[in-house]
Amino acid sequence: MLSVVNKANEFLWDILLIIILCGTGIFFTIRLKFIQVRKFGEGCRLVFGHISLKGKKGGKGEMTPFQSLATAIAAQVGTGNLAGAATALLGGGPGAIFWMWVSAFFGMATIYAEASLAQQHKTVVDGEVTGGPIYYIKAAFKGRFGKILAGVFAVFVILALGFMGNMVQSNSIGDAFSKVFSARNITIPPVAIGVVLAVFAGFIFIGGTSRLASVVEKIVPFMAGIYIVGSLVLIFSNITQIPAALKMIFVGAFNPKAVLGAGAGIAVREAIRFGVARGLFSNEAGMGSTPHAHARATAKNPHEQGLTAMISVFIDTFVILNLTVFSILTSGALGSGQSGVALTQEAFATRFGGFGDIFVAVCLLFFAFSTILGWHFFGEINAKYLFGKAGAKVYSLLVLAFIITGSALKVDLVWALADFFNGLMVIPNALALLALSGAVAGIYRKFSKK
Repeated sequence: MLSVVNKANEFLWDILLIIILCGTGIFFTIRLKFIQVRKFGEGCRLVFGHISLKGKKGGKGEMTPFQSLATAIAAQVGTGNLAGAATALLGGGPGAIFWMWVSAFFGMATIYAEASLAQQHKTVVDGEVTGGPIYYIKAAFKGRFGKILAGVFAVFVILALGFMGNMVQSNSIGDAFSKVFSARNITIPPVAIGVVLAVFAGFIFIGGTSRLASVVEKIVPFMAGIYIVGSLVLIFSNITQIPAALKMIFVGAFNPKAVLGAGAGIAVREAIRFGVARGLFSNEAGMGSTPHAHARATAKNPHEQGLTAMISVFIDTFVILNLTVFSILTSGALGSGQSGVALTQEAFATRFGGFGDIFVAVCLLFFAFSTILGWHFFGEINAKYLFGKAGAKVYSLLVLAFIITGSALKVDLVWALADFFNGLMVIPNALALLALSGAVAGIYRKFSKK
């Protein structure tokens, strides 16, 4: 099974999706005149000027701008930032991080397009505000083709996020806590952790959008703050190693063997592939997931929500993910033989001892659990679109089953399946974004001067 999925991923990720993702990001970067640089300050003011832990929603299904941002970040900042960064370092070498930065930089322009279009094409279904790529895909391609492409995208979202993606989250949480328990001679099967996760997730699922928004607007600032402080303590304790870490990243991006040795077997192609793939899994720019949250924001205009979304990619990749990367590289944990989240735990253990693996496990619990909530929400919108409210309830039950199942599976297969379905999501979403690029440029021209 694993070999078949890996073959499919080689076809998707070695050339096709790298061209689509980076090409789309470069296209919007040029068309929007490097918006991620020119409007970065304005985006930060919009994000940090609206932080509130007691936000009030507008109509049914709507969120405040901060709640929508928190939901988007909850989905973005998850396993990809702790385990995914470690996987990228092992699979593509330190050079993969450079390509992760490149894809995230251009991805900031892509996600502006996604969020602004989601705002422009949001709608009301059964008295509830909703939106996402399915609606702007149908706007981009009229008639039967648009309906089919939107339906295909909806299926991919359900599989990629609701099912396979949430298996990754529960798998990594189970893996992290298994390491904590086994180090203390405590035997608790990972599936038991999956059951506990499913119970708490189910409680929030039942509460709908309002309960989700209320939870994530409180979890996101807390979880980010705790991890930032812990990571900075570790990195600054090894501050003399930062220049060497930077050299490993930049040299490894173009000559992996110079960093890892001639026997490493990692080529530039692997560095690019793992960098872009893990970057997408982390910040989700171009994947079509976070527009579901941005569509529900009570924003002044699509342009402002686009800038807000743009900063979420920066926070995810250039802040949170980089903290993991430099924690691993400066601590010397990369050569420890560990993989996945265990590698990140090993890095923190070098500074915090026995508390290090507990710290990472707890952070991952918050990160991954918030991602589970966000991804279930995104998939639910598409399940309602395809199957109605009754179908959405069945979808939620299946998500809970996948959370439990994922906690007990081998990590390699779970990551491979997640990569595959994430990649399939990109294609219909990117086609619609490019077809509506004139509309995105129009939004920018209309509102950026106000």
